[in-house]
Amino acid sequence: MTGSKDDKGLILLAAGGTGGHLFPAQALAEVLLERGYRVDLVTDERGDRYGSRFPAGKTHIVPAATVRGGNPLSYLKTMWVLGLGVIRAFFLIGRLKPRVVVGFGGYPTLTPVIAAGLRRVKTVIHDQNAVMGRANRLLAGRVDVIATSFPKVHMLGEANAAKAVQTGAPVRAAVKEAATPYVAPSEDGPFNLLVFGGSQGARIFSDVVPGAIARLDETLRARLTLVQQCREEDLDRVRSAYQAIGFEAELAPFFPDLPKRIADAHLVVSRSGASTVAELAVIGRPGMLIPLPHAIDNDQLLNATALAQAKGGWLLPQPAFTPHRLAEELTQRMREPRMLADAAAAASTVGNPMAAETLADVVAALADGRPVEAKGASVA
Repeated sequence: MTGSKDDKGLILLAAGGTGGHLFPAQALAEVLLERGYRVDLVTDERGDRYGSRFPAGKTHIVPAATVRGGNPLSYLKTMWVLGLGVIRAFFLIGRLKPRVVVGFGGYPTLTPVIAAGLRRVKTVIHDQNAVMGRANRLLAGRVDVIATSFPKVHMLGEANAAKAVQTGAPVRAAVKEAATPYVAPSEDGPFNLLVFGGSQGARIFSDVVPGAIARLDETLRARLTLVQQCREEDLDRVRSAYQAIGFEAELAPFFPDLPKRIADAHLVVSRSGASTVAELAVIGRPGMLIPLPHAIDNDQLLNATALAQAKGGWLLPQPAFTPHRLAEELTQRMREPRMLADAAAAASTVGNPMAAETLADVVAALADGRPVEAKGASVA
């Protein structure tokens, strides 16, 4: 796949096989292609599901494993898989000859970025969260540049701050296209509610949201239009719960047009993964954020805290996220639309729609052998 300009060479993107890692990589890929670079993706088996939607010339699968504590046999098996992945990535990079390798976190990033260092290929890692992920922490001392989404990053380390640059969180073109002005609901008009939570985080919404809708005053419920993501195994029980109160909702395990759904919402209730927070901010929509409580290093809590402190949304810890509490929160916001308008405006001030372009500038500088000035990022 080539861009519209003269071929400037190949950039190899490495990302773990989840949307939280792949969406920022996709955003960078879109900009690099426009600038005349070729782009390939290296990921694990999970990432191959996105193959047709990811704008890469080729998708390469390398072995990956999560580094965990536990019994020695399990640890040895992990080291074997990672070692095999480094060997395969070493020969892959030797064959592809990329000008730069860019990692976006997750353990599938480890092997290609390590292999790139062995090949003396320039390397960048980007971390989407307010706390640096474990895989990126393992790589931070080896790479040329560390790009961050937030100005202050937990677990960045003083030694690595000298090569850190805040680029913001890259968002896809579809997200930027959805960034339309927020129109607050009237006090007695239709109210669009969007609920989503990702594959791991969606169950709590299936457990809580139907009960909250049932507790709403009938006049409020009559105003409500609900779009909700549910796991496949939860669809029937959630649909039955809404049917029992005579309420109709649009339910699905996945919404391919999620940026448009966010733009159409008066309020979003969601987890607080880095991509979600970035997309809410760029589109400029108020969010009620329920951090995944078991997220590694509390990254979702810190992401939600950053948006809440900017007054772009509200943080509600999962233990407090009950049907009764959610019904109270929805009632207040449906009756006081000014709260929503103020939060939408504040969220917009946090969003950075040009983050992918800024990160592409960093990649281009490394590809051309130009220095990259570390700026804007520091240890939290």
